[in-house]
Amino acid sequence: MRRIVVIGGGISGLAAAHRLIEIDPSVDLTLIEASARLGGTLRTDQRDGFLLERGPDSFISEKPEAVALAKRLGLESRLIETNSDHRRSFIVRNGRLRQVPEGFQLLAPSRIWPFLTTDIFSLAGKARMSADLFLPRAITNGTNDESLASFVRRRLGREALERMAQPMVGGIYTADPETLSLRATLPRFLDMERDHRSLILGMLRKGRSQTGTSGARYSLFLSFDEGLQVLVDALTKAIAGCQVRLNTKVVGIERHSGWLIKTGKEDTIEADAICLAVPAYIAAQLLTSVDQTLASQLNKIRYASTATINFAYRRDAIQHPLDGFGFVVPFVEKRSLIACTFSNVKFPGRAPSGHTLLRAFAGGALQPDLFALEAPEMLRRVEHDLRELLRIDGKPLFAEVSKWSNSMPQYEVGHLDRVAAIENQLAQLPNLTLAGNAYRGAGIPDCIRSGESAAEKLINYFGSGIASA
Repeated sequence: MRRIVVIGGGISGLAAAHRLIEIDPSVDLTLIEASARLGGTLRTDQRDGFLLERGPDSFISEKPEAVALAKRLGLESRLIETNSDHRRSFIVRNGRLRQVPEGFQLLAPSRIWPFLTTDIFSLAGKARMSADLFLPRAITNGTNDESLASFVRRRLGREALERMAQPMVGGIYTADPETLSLRATLPRFLDMERDHRSLILGMLRKGRSQTGTSGARYSLFLSFDEGLQVLVDALTKAIAGCQVRLNTKVVGIERHSGWLIKTGKEDTIEADAICLAVPAYIAAQLLTSVDQTLASQLNKIRYASTATINFAYRRDAIQHPLDGFGFVVPFVEKRSLIACTFSNVKFPGRAPSGHTLLRAFAGGALQPDLFALEAPEMLRRVEHDLRELLRIDGKPLFAEVSKWSNSMPQYEVGHLDRVAAIENQLAQLPNLTLAGNAYRGAGIPDCIRSGESAAEKLINYFGSGIASA
């Protein structure tokens, strides 16, 4: 019997372990996790009737892997959509929340009137953005990469970058727009320029082509009735037949006929194949003595750190109507938070009646100094900004800070080339696979796809074939 070891118990490692068992229930599988729990940044806690998501709170349904996995785990009935009311968001300008214009998708508008009447942009900013209608397309070979900042300034101008693109995309990737790869994160906008010349024309045509078509079965963002911990718990139960070693740090691996895995507990585990479902910099440390070239390539992927802060309030303490899912904060506003979600508006069951749960985010690539603060000082600064922006009277019932150090890989310009080089080098080690958010997508569905693909490659390596599951 072949022995496989998955190193890393986040969602990528759990997906890999589950897929291995799903394909071959008799596999000799060990899952090793350095911390005391499985799930990585997916963690849901309950306190005083509030449901606290300490990491992500949802996943996108356009990428099918998370929904497909939920169905196979028997969780389909527990999937929930975002609240059908108040499906809008806000952007801070001059200390006030302004509604994102209807039809505005990250970088460009798909409807003209909401764009013309918004107060997020100045008249000069709107005029510069409208110039996109007449600008020529860039001359490329179709594979060129460009930073988000360069692309938006070129097509739509500086104000569009500072007031819309940076905060909207920053809320997703916690990244510096000057280095963020558009090809690796939002390739549809590069393709839109190629196909339509103008982003605005492309968005308008896309909007017309979708008129009258039926929507997806689920709304764009989904979660579970009791939070994303539901998925973690179901996966943990599904892999109960394998050996799970918590509080076990892997300190080195060696390649022989198979693999020798050294742990901080001074024992050694033998394996015929390994899946490294850990951050790229940890994979690099473990692989230095195995393949220095591969380790060097992995070390080129940089990371940023973020914090999630859950604030519980009585509803009557907040004067803002909270008639949306939350807001993002442009860096130029010089605030202490990146974004804030109105959790109980976005999803049902997140707060008791008469109460509100806010989830704020701090740190990221643009504000590492804020992440470096001790939790009480970070909390004080973020609470101060929330009090001003949402007109809050009084202290929260409680607030909890969750810090995630070096958790967000930065998809910098040239990222896809770096990943291709990693994959080419990795091909020389067919009984080793990599999984995680550092490579070809940072969302939950991407991590699941990464883990499942890594598992299937290992099964193929052993010549077992992949059974339909």
